Amino acid sequence: MTDDTPSDNFEDINKVVSDEWESETTPYERVRHVIAHTYSPASAETVAEEAQTSPKTARKHLNALADEGFVGTTTGKHGGTIYQRSSESLVVEQAADILKHISTDELVTRITEMRDQLNDYRAEYGVDSPEELTIEQTNHSLAETDSDQSDVDAETLQDWQTTRRNLAFANAALSIANAERFVDGDARTTDDSVPV
Repeated sequence: MTDDTPSDNFEDINKVVSDEWESETTPYERVRHVIAHTYSPASAETVAEEAQTSPKTARKHLNALADEGFVGTTTGKHGGTIYQRSSESLVVEQAADILKHISTDELVTRITEMRDQLNDYRAEYGVDSPEELTIEQTNHSLAETDSDQSDVDAETLQDWQTTRRNLAFANAALSIANAERFVDGDARTTDDSVPV
């Protein structure tokens, strides 16, 4: 029988993994990893703690990442700079991932299908966006106090939003694919181009 409790074992494992991460990566890599997985603005001190480095080093690397366009900066409520992953870098990353897994022809087909789906939603509900539909439903519900049932279920609204988001990513991926062709010397018009 051992005196170690399970929580002690977990702390030891966490320490070993943490030490291994620190020894196998540079501070820049750790800062980039932390900010890439941080979903709300964070101070350099917060990033430094997670990245196992000093606040000064974290700030230096965060500013370099901001210069590269990977990170956006804003002023926090106490006047200090806070950092978060830029939306542009997220779009580029998602688009690159799409291009790794889907051919340009398949991408064009999927874009067409998503556009058709969005047009079907607009025609069926008579509004241009799921947000407009939600407002319309809320106003309708307020007008009819005895009705507690909504016309559109949450799953449909979520699918509409998801399809719209996925279409934006797919269009970005197609733009990157077409730009790569242009840069590689194939500047002629292709059948793959889909008007936005």
